[in-house]
Formats: sequence, C-alpha cells, structure tokens
Amino acid sequence: MILILADAGVPMLFLEFPAMLYALVPVIVVEILVARKIMKIEPRRSIKAIVTANLASTVLGFPLLWFLLVVIQMLTGGGSAHGLQSFWTRVYAVTVQAPWLIPYDADLKWMIPVAAAFLLIPAFFVSVYLERWICKMFWRDQEKGEIRRFSWIAHFASYAVLIAIAAIYYGIILRKG
Repeated sequence: MILILADAGVPMLFLEFPAMLYALVPVIVVEILVARKIMKIEPRRSIKAIVTANLASTVLGFPLLWFLLVVIQMLTGGGSAHGLQSFWTRVYAVTVQAPWLIPYDADLKWMIPVAAAFLLIPAFFVSVYLERWICKMFWRDQEKGEIRRFSWIAHFASYAVLIAIAAIYYGIILRKG
C-alpha cells in the first residue's frame, strides 16, 4: 500500500527535472553557438565539453542545489504555512518556499511557474560555475579569462532561452485554465 499525503507540498525538483531534460537540447545548442563565436577551438572539442558540462549540471548540479535549498528552507522556517493574505506572504511562499512549495491548492496554478522562475536564479549561478569548471578540464590550452567570459555569456544566452520556453509553456497552461 502506498501512502499519499495530500498536504505534503510540491517538491519542485520533480516538476522541474523533466522540463530540464527537455530543455537540454536547446540549451546545449545555444551554448555551442556562443562557443563558436567566443572560443577559438574546433567544434568537436566544444561540443564534448558543453554536452558533458550541461549533463553534469542538470543531472548532478540542480538536484544537489535543490536539496541544499530544501535544507535551508526547513532550517529557516520555510516548511510551515504562513498563509497568502498579503503581498509579502505570497512573495515568501514563492521564494523562500520555492524548492518545496506549501500546498496552497487554489494558488498552485500561479505559484508553480513563479517558484520555477525564481529557482532559475540559483540554478544560473550553479551552472555558470560548475560548467566553467568542467569546460576548463576540456579546454586546458585556453585562457581562463576567455573561458570565464564564455561561461557568463553562454549562460545569459541559454537562460534567456529557458525563460522564454518557460514563459510560453506556463502561458499556455494558464490560458487553458
């Protein structure tokens, strides 16, 4: 018998992880295009590094980040429902409680996309640093400053694509009502 708790909340990892897997291809394509512009290396080397780095940040980096954010959420009182009566309690509910949303059933329709967008902020920084570290292993002959520059530009570009995809997706979901 499987026990299901209706008030257990919404662990955003389980909603975001499948979306992240689908988004891997466009993200990798964008970052490869940026690498072609910035880095002076052959395409095979850039593809190898970027695919490896993105797989690592998706499969390892984001789940570890999510776990850390859940621990912080629980240690800072974010595991309790505080209601959604004011603007500030709604902000709290989708920022501090973004990793594991409190089950405000009637409001989850807007809370899930807002929490997902908020979680892109720490995910951006984790992917910039983790993927840069991995790319450095593949591109040992490249200047560290160039790799750093590539990492920031590539992630601004790829996260712009992620935000656009999320906006379109959640726009369609919210419209269907």
